[in-house]
Amino acid sequence: MCSLPRPAMMGFNCMSSRVHLLGVHIYTACFAYIQTRKARSGAERPSGATSWSRLDLGVVILVPTCVLFVSILLWVHTLHRQCCVYRTPNRNDMEESLDDQRLMSPDISTTGSGSGLPLLIQRTIASTIILQESIGKGRFGEVWRGKWRGEDVAVKIFSSRDEKSWFREVEIYQTIMLRHENILGFVAADNKDNGSWTQLWLVSEYHEHGSMFDYLNRYTVSVEGMVVLAVSVASGLAHLHMEIIGSQGKPAIAHRDLKSKNILVKKNGSAVIADLGLAVKHDSLINTTDIPSNHRVGTKRYMAPEVLDDTINMNNFESFKQADIYSLGLVLWEVARRCPVTGIYEDYQLPYYDMVPSDPSVEDMVKVVCDQKLRPTIPNQWQSCEALRVMGKIMRECWYTNAAARLTALRIKKTVSQVTIIMDVKD
Repeated sequence: MCSLPRPAMMGFNCMSSRVHLLGVHIYTACFAYIQTRKARSGAERPSGATSWSRLDLGVVILVPTCVLFVSILLWVHTLHRQCCVYRTPNRNDMEESLDDQRLMSPDISTTGSGSGLPLLIQRTIASTIILQESIGKGRFGEVWRGKWRGEDVAVKIFSSRDEKSWFREVEIYQTIMLRHENILGFVAADNKDNGSWTQLWLVSEYHEHGSMFDYLNRYTVSVEGMVVLAVSVASGLAHLHMEIIGSQGKPAIAHRDLKSKNILVKKNGSAVIADLGLAVKHDSLINTTDIPSNHRVGTKRYMAPEVLDDTINMNNFESFKQADIYSLGLVLWEVARRCPVTGIYEDYQLPYYDMVPSDPSVEDMVKVVCDQKLRPTIPNQWQSCEALRVMGKIMRECWYTNAAARLTALRIKKTVSQVTIIMDVKD
């Protein structure tokens, strides 16, 4: 039922009254016509004959039917017109309604599908965001903190020459059912013309702690904090890797550039996986993966052995997931190093910091990882802490040269979660 404001209902009632009066007039005229016909022909009819001729009967049936039909048409037309008039908002009304929607929602990107805000809002969001400060630069663009409707958002700005990268990342973020508490929340995609060039914007949730790389450089973490970070990253990766079957399902996705700089830390100490521009999706129905022509991608320091030496099986999607697991093991190592053992904190370092240059080449990494089969050092003192002992074991099982022998993200999530239970029992 269409709920109308009072002015619309008044207009509608007036129209209904006019339709009603029109029907009464037509019916009265029809009745007068019949009475006249009876008076004129009454003397000519023989006794006992029916008092209604076919013409009279037709008039009596047809005219009211037409009146009823016209009345219904007028009623529907009036109702539709009034709904349109009083339900079409002007620009200010639309902004107010968006504000109301915004206030009602605890999260600026709460659509369950993963597609961010409605497209209408996405297409105009760049004009309503005020950029505050540059907070980082990546392979394809610069990241800014911006203000949108009073809230902080992160704005990743691509140049027009990187349109393919922007489009690819937006496409991945808009994957149905992608949304997860440990995957960066996508808000919108838009473009902005600055006169001389066009900027391509990808708007997402903002996390003030920044990347895990920045966070671990600034802070140490407790055992509990280490477990929270580890579980949340493994949980996010498990969701990416998982295929959800159904009409509203989700394809399995491999990240292909997992590292501490592509993971953000939330206020509550948990993490979200970001930067999905190099990710690939798997279509299980036809068993294909949308792989770009260049398959050796990612950050060289975090590349799995099979990616470095070019032996990865490109026809098997599991290969990409297994390469992600190797990278995850390196991220866990970075986190664990910042956890105290007998009160001693290790300085933050990148994986292989003591084996390769600060900006290693593929050849540097191949020599260390593939030829010498070296891995980051796991300190002996970790054995004195149950949580670190478990973490060390997980790392080794992530770094196997045989990719098929590595753990899955879901297995890692469950194993690290058990550490929390053990810690609670000991407490």
